[in-house]
Amino acid sequence: MRLLHTSDWHLGRTLHGVNLHGAQTAVLERICELVESPPDGIPVDAVLVAGDVYDRGVPPVESVQLFEWTLSRLSAVTTVVVNHDSAIRLGYGSGLFRDRIRMVTDLGQLDLPVLLEGSDGVRAAIYGIPYLDPDHARVALAGAGEPLPRSHQAVVGAAVERIRAELADRPGVRSVVLAHAFVAGAEPSDSERSIMVGGVDRVAGTVFAGIDYAALGHLHGPQAPDSADGSVVRYSGSPLRYS
Repeated sequence: MRLLHTSDWHLGRTLHGVNLHGAQTAVLERICELVESPPDGIPVDAVLVAGDVYDRGVPPVESVQLFEWTLSRLSAVTTVVVNHDSAIRLGYGSGLFRDRIRMVTDLGQLDLPVLLEGSDGVRAAIYGIPYLDPDHARVALAGAGEPLPRSHQAVVGAAVERIRAELADRPGVRSVVLAHAFVAGAEPSDSERSIMVGGVDRVAGTVFAGIDYAALGHLHGPQAPDSADGSVVRYSGSPLRYS
């Protein structure tokens, strides 16, 4: 199975006052070309977009149109709404694409995976974790118990635990989790916005233990932070440099 992992498009962003719409259009065109006609002939089974589709909650109209145009060309996309994406703006059209595209915009979708069978016969369950604001998620993910600690580690850990519980009923299926988080050991750049809460913004790579592949967004450089044995944790980085 081949998955194209991308993140941090930041559609609508400017750099030193320069509108980046033309450059963003060109890079998304290239992503679509790679999916439609892979150079090595091995088909791409799905495209993973680990958050920050837009640069701000209310993006320019041209950015929304570019996103919709990109979706129309991609065969299967899992999109995770995170700290700079508007759930309403990103998820409103998900019904139009429900046969090919899954928008993950709220916690209720944590244990509702996209099930794929690749061109090589490999089966995979793809889960999305939307951006988790600890102040909200610590209550929502606690169930009937006491609220979780006010930290990214606690809420991301609880979300992955819920995913692992659902995955336990799928023997022989490979697992992929999309998340927008700052994993300890990875290196930030000056183009990312802080997600710090209570003085702490990082989560341990071991939080993804038991997951075959964690497709991460938030950091703008491609990286491979430390993870639990058997798990692969990767940042794709943004397709354009923003610093």
